[in-house]
Amino acid sequence: MSNKNELINFTTLEEVAQHFRKDLTGDHRPMKDLVLFFAHNGTGKTRLSMDFKQAGKEFDAEGNVTNRDTLYFNAFTEDLFSWNNDLENDTNRVLNLNADSAFFEGLHELEFDAKIEAFFNNYVDLKFDINYDTSTVTFSRSIVVEGNEQTVENIKISRGEETLFIWCFFLAICQLAIDKDPAYSWVKYIYIDDPISSLDENNAIAVACDLCNLLTTESNEIKTVISTHHSLFFNVLYNEFGRKVKNKRYFLHCKKPSGYALQDTSDTPFFHHIATLSELKKIAISNKIYTYHFNSLRTVLEKTATFFGYDKIDKCIDGMEDEVLFERALQLFSHGKYSIFDPVEMGDDNKDLFKRILKAFTDKYEFYFPLIFEEEVAAESPQPEVVQAVPTVSNEVVPIVEPDQSNS
Repeated sequence: MSNKNELINFTTLEEVAQHFRKDLTGDHRPMKDLVLFFAHNGTGKTRLSMDFKQAGKEFDAEGNVTNRDTLYFNAFTEDLFSWNNDLENDTNRVLNLNADSAFFEGLHELEFDAKIEAFFNNYVDLKFDINYDTSTVTFSRSIVVEGNEQTVENIKISRGEETLFIWCFFLAICQLAIDKDPAYSWVKYIYIDDPISSLDENNAIAVACDLCNLLTTESNEIKTVISTHHSLFFNVLYNEFGRKVKNKRYFLHCKKPSGYALQDTSDTPFFHHIATLSELKKIAISNKIYTYHFNSLRTVLEKTATFFGYDKIDKCIDGMEDEVLFERALQLFSHGKYSIFDPVEMGDDNKDLFKRILKAFTDKYEFYFPLIFEEEVAAESPQPEVVQAVPTVSNEVVPIVEPDQSNS
């Protein structure tokens, strides 16, 4: 059995893509049918999806692609759809399909509209019509005016509705591949990167459930990779897949200044506030503390206050030694006229204050820092130094510090 705290380190995203392929082919025992991973925005999820796709291509001597194995959904897929809003007349609004893309080849021969509609009607009450000759899609909606039902044609749908249409378009192609349609016999892997942008939480849950139902059909022999930065979407997928398919769940972390790390995760991935606190711990150790770091710390305190139902962040530091000083510092440095684009390193007194607030806060709430973050913090930590100490009147021991020269 693998150690859940084990970190797997990589130098490049290409190496991560190869690792996922080994999970799915059985080079890593036991063989998996699905890889689900969580990663924050900016980690490189879209680049990773393209590296995975590229690894499945075969080329001839002239460099032409002779074979491929991955059907993917990512930001590039969404870019194949674009609006013509008829700016001159503002009447004939259509969604254009990029006719040059192989993504749309042969679809008009496969009764494709009905397949999309079977998914799309689960989410919205809209009608659409695909013109394969002009590579355009028009949308209409039924409305009731003074008791009479009317149809409004050529409407511009919302960003969320557009996201759902494109997603259902992709699901319909996945259905063809799962059903072993000859046009998609080349598909061995489905790679899905963050399909729920612009969606509310209700639709995010619905998308997760429908995706699970599709991929867990008995006839499905295609391996799948799914990535997301959305914690709720990840949680629903984690629990929906459960033991229905043999799967592997990861947290993907971008290690600064370079490299990546994978760690097994539960149904609750490591949230953004944990990553932020980990980064602030490294900043405190490095002593390169700038005023805008107070903004990051205040943001975490605000999220904590919201979680506990507090109106103000002062409840998060209630009972701490020097809580009044801490509150004033948080207010001053996070609301002052300080810019991340013109950073100024703080003086030693204020650096010490930042460290004290951070330590008191993390000690009070006993945050768990997963190994994937603790490893980086440990790497930044200096070797322990011997600190000379003197007794005070109260017999407590305090360190001797150099006088603060920042305000002299």
